[in-house]
Amino acid sequence: MFDKMNEELEEYILGHIDAEPEPLARIDHDTHVQNYYWHMCSGHLQGRLIKMLTRMIRPRHVLELGTFSGYSALCLAEGLPDDDCRVDTIEINDEQEDFIREHLALSPYGHRVTLHIGDACDIVPRLGTRFDLVFIDANKRQYVEYYDLVMDCLNDGGFIIADNTLWAGKVVDPKAQREAQTQGIIAFNDRVAADPRVERVIIPLRDGLTLIHKLPSQQ
Repeated sequence: MFDKMNEELEEYILGHIDAEPEPLARIDHDTHVQNYYWHMCSGHLQGRLIKMLTRMIRPRHVLELGTFSGYSALCLAEGLPDDDCRVDTIEINDEQEDFIREHLALSPYGHRVTLHIGDACDIVPRLGTRFDLVFIDANKRQYVEYYDLVMDCLNDGGFIIADNTLWAGKVVDPKAQREAQTQGIIAFNDRVAADPRVERVIIPLRDGLTLIHKLPSQQ
C-alpha cells in the first residue's frame, strides 16, 4: 500500500506542477531507451525543482559536475536570469558526448551551456571561474573531494546542490555501509554537517537532495 500511495502521490504532484518542457521530455525518453543507467536522469519533478532553485538564487555562473544526459544542465540553464549567464557542465564519460550535444542543440536554452568532457578535478581549476551555484551529481566515491574542489571557487553567499545524498536509504543501512559509494556519501554528509562555513538542509526527494549555502566570510 505504501508503494502504491507513493505512485499516486507522484502522479498527483506531477499533475499540479509546471509541465515538463518538450526538449526535456525528449531527453528523458531517449535516456530511457538508449542508456542502461536511465534512472540517473533527474526527471520531471527534480528537474522543475532545480530550475526553480536556480531562478530563486539568480546565479551568473553555474557549475555542474556530472552531466550524464544533459537533463539537469538544461534545467539549470532554463532558470538563469538571462543569456549572459552560463552553465559549465563536466562529464567524464566521453561516450555520452554525442548524446549530450545533440540534445543541447534541440533546447532553446542549450546555448547557455558549455560542455566539458573529462575529469572535473582536472577541468575545474583550469576554468579559472568563480561560481554562484554548483550542482554535484557525479562519482559518489569522490563527493568529499568535489566538495573541497568547488568550495574554493564558490562565491560567498553561493549555493551547492548535491544529489543522491540519502543514497536509497543506504546511509542508515549498516549492511550497505561497507559499499564504497555509500561510504563516499556518508563521508560527504558528515563533512558538510561539520563545516562551519555553510548552512545546509537535506530534502528527502528521490534519492536525497542537499542544499548548501556558503556563508559570507567573516573578515
